[in-house]
Amino acid sequence: MSPFEALQLPNGQVISNRIAKAAMEENMADFNQAPSRELKQLYTTWAEGEPGLLLTGNVMIDRRALTGPGGVALEDEQHLDSFREWADAARSEAVHFWMQLSHPGRQTMANLGQQALAPSAIALDLGGFSKLFAQPRAMTEDDIQDVIKRFATSARLAEKAGFTGVQVHGAHGYLLSQFLSPLTNQRTDRWGGPLENRARLLLEVIRAVRASVSPAFCVAVKLNSADFQRGGFDEADARAVVEMLNALPIDLLELSGGSYEAPAMQGDARDGRTLAREAYFLEFAKDLAAIARMPVMVTGGIRRLAIVQHVLDSGIAMAGIATALTLEPQLIKHWRDGRELNPQLKPITWQRKTLAALALVAVVRHQMRRLSRGRLPSLNVIPWWALVRDQWFLARRTRQYRAAMTQSSH
Repeated sequence: MSPFEALQLPNGQVISNRIAKAAMEENMADFNQAPSRELKQLYTTWAEGEPGLLLTGNVMIDRRALTGPGGVALEDEQHLDSFREWADAARSEAVHFWMQLSHPGRQTMANLGQQALAPSAIALDLGGFSKLFAQPRAMTEDDIQDVIKRFATSARLAEKAGFTGVQVHGAHGYLLSQFLSPLTNQRTDRWGGPLENRARLLLEVIRAVRASVSPAFCVAVKLNSADFQRGGFDEADARAVVEMLNALPIDLLELSGGSYEAPAMQGDARDGRTLAREAYFLEFAKDLAAIARMPVMVTGGIRRLAIVQHVLDSGIAMAGIATALTLEPQLIKHWRDGRELNPQLKPITWQRKTLAALALVAVVRHQMRRLSRGRLPSLNVIPWWALVRDQWFLARRTRQYRAAMTQSSH
């Protein structure tokens, strides 16, 4: 199967090729937590590279629950025109553009000043960095119902703004992923305990989202193949959840892995396993794709066309690319034209793994900011410099966010 062959989805929509720009956290909202001019330019640039599918970074369903102070939030129609302009950035190239919907749960920065919610009151364990994150409160039944409604509302608004689909984020240690994991979900009610209870919120969110949009609007799910933490959500759990998802009208299932505590999405497992340098999650995805009734996409470390071809030859329907497209936004177009490019960042081998993970995110964000200003990527970014600049930017945006939230509460 060629990477440039079209893919028909279960709802009848057609994606023009098998390569997606996967989600990355841009942190480029304006001061209203709406898409900024720079964010729209970034996606215009990516759309011009002709991916079959563009996925946004996290769009939060609640402005009180952000992964970062520059996060985009879609709660109501107040700034819907700005979201329409964002959607138009991709539609001009006839690219499918889907909004990733997310809630961070306990992965909420403490300095944002918001109450973190989680299945259980279990804080992140990041050693000396743990205090950077808020102590979560266990969610009540009303909290859970509110989250379900918010996912559905944001999906409805995404369709109204002109996006062609949404992806429900159930991976990377965010709220829905926290409910799935026995490490973070120690509830004794109908939302905890056996896997069918821990998966209940994910399934209820998908049902509510699907009911709030038209049949032609795409609904996708991002799921961890594993958390890569001992005692956490594992491959057997993932297999069982995929079988549950088979009963729902889902158009694409993206498989990834990891969380803030074990950032396997950056190629770093914390349970003793070694991940491949490219296509990190392919081995897990092959097993899950064999039982999935919807097309499956795998993301994590892919940067060469030969690896994309290997993914497709393994029975996976789509390959998702992230970091490589910050280094060469026209990569997919170049591949189609026969140019074998392999853009990659130098590995950051600092002893403190958490700091190295933060630096990698900072370097990637630096590249996105360059693209958002119409500049070319830079392959010679110094990680510590990018990290310092990113932390300065986040501190400034945090002050602005807290001031805006204080003002809106009066």
